[in-house]
Amino acid sequence: MTAAFNHTIVHSHDKQASAEFLAEILGLEAPTPYGPFVTVRLGNGVTLDFADEFGTPHQQHYAFLVTEEEFDAVLGRLTERGITYWADPFHRRKGQVNTEDGGRGLYWKDPSGHNLEVITVPYGGW
Repeated sequence: MTAAFNHTIVHSHDKQASAEFLAEILGLEAPTPYGPFVTVRLGNGVTLDFADEFGTPHQQHYAFLVTEEEFDAVLGRLTERGITYWADPFHRRKGQVNTEDGGRGLYWKDPSGHNLEVITVPYGGW
């Protein structure tokens, strides 16, 4: 049997706002409703299904592999909107980009406090 990752639920303060934020920053198609969720479809067909959390969402980490051109576009959108980003997952290197594994990466927070990341080379390199 071959298993492929299909979707995950992302708990949010405001599912619509969080889904739109992610789609906009990553340059993806607009989110779509699906039952009680608002879904964002990634380039490999996986969906992030945003749901309202009545209380405080448990903060998670979501990482996205992008091309160099897409990375530049994400960085540009973060900068244009004045969104703080860091070079590390612990947010110690503010306004910097890392060059781990021969690529580039950065982290930022979504409206619900989830730690988002874009990288141009997978961990461990190609």
